[in-house]
Amino acid sequence: MTWQEELSKCITSAGQLCEQLGLPDRDIEKYEKIVSQFPMMITPYYFSLIDPSDPDDPIARMCIPSEMELSAEGSFDTSGEGSNTKQEGVQHKYRQTALILSTNVCAMYCRHCFRKRLVGLSDAELNKQVDEAAAYVHKHPEITNVLITGGDSLMNPNHIIRRYLEEFSSIEGLDFIRFGSRVPVTFPQRITEDEELLELFSTYARVKPIYLITQFNHPREITPEAVRAVQALRSRGIQVRNQTVLLRGVNDDPETLGMLLRGLTRIQVVPYYIFQCRPVTGVKGRFQVPLREGIRIVEEAKSMQNGIGKNVRYAMSHPRGKIEILGEPEEGQMLFKFHQSKYPEDAARIFIRRLRDRDTWLDEELNGV
Repeated sequence: MTWQEELSKCITSAGQLCEQLGLPDRDIEKYEKIVSQFPMMITPYYFSLIDPSDPDDPIARMCIPSEMELSAEGSFDTSGEGSNTKQEGVQHKYRQTALILSTNVCAMYCRHCFRKRLVGLSDAELNKQVDEAAAYVHKHPEITNVLITGGDSLMNPNHIIRRYLEEFSSIEGLDFIRFGSRVPVTFPQRITEDEELLELFSTYARVKPIYLITQFNHPREITPEAVRAVQALRSRGIQVRNQTVLLRGVNDDPETLGMLLRGLTRIQVVPYYIFQCRPVTGVKGRFQVPLREGIRIVEEAKSMQNGIGKNVRYAMSHPRGKIEILGEPEEGQMLFKFHQSKYPEDAARIFIRRLRDRDTWLDEELNGV
């Protein structure tokens, strides 16, 4: 089938899910309650990666709704996106970067999504006029790159992607353009079966460097289909980097995370960040790993890598900036460093906080919580 046909067959309802999983009809009401608040979308391709014999399957954990998502604990804006929004769909948190929310649609709605307030639900925060986003960038010469994201930026139709490429590739002050997309992982057919999209990238990559930032979280996501999508992008001059999220029940052991990092470098996807899962409402209690446990997992996984794999950084996207989690200088203490900062006074600042075993985040004042 074509990628459009595959997309039309996505699992989006509780009834479809229970039928596919072989669950009794009495479970439909349970899933309907969750899906009514946080929509579900699972491509047939990604669903095929689930091991139905494993009740703790990590692939299923990332795509199948859980009643734990109904918990009110956490926040819907964990990194201050509201305060960084300068005009409709345009965020400007870091001096050199403009972030464009281009769509609220994804091929697969990850249950750990940090934009659960938006994805599949509301278009209130989206950029609806490409030229207005470009005008903002023109007015701010300190911006040297843009990140077009969502949702999933590659779920935009090709004519919209073309518009973003036309507008931003013509801005002389931009060094490169980034697209945020999990499509290579969840729906690789969108790339491999769309020659028009690949030609678009090929054309504009000759004008301005283009990066695709994706998110592989588990070694089983590195399938032959995903590898073909990565190769198709790279053959058109697109550089592919990966941002993994550290997730409870998915990659929260050194062996799994180490295999993932090795697999990525093997297929020439550069491991970029391992992000601490954010304390998002409906996500915090199910997916977060405590920081003290997380640093041990990450460091053991990095010890299995060659020099390229060791370049990955363990970090959190905090309201004050992107903070690298460096390690424990003493028992119960954690060393942090601002990798990027919203405020000039935080630039490259190193600090120590005392953490409890269960602490998973830092509050706005950067105290352990």
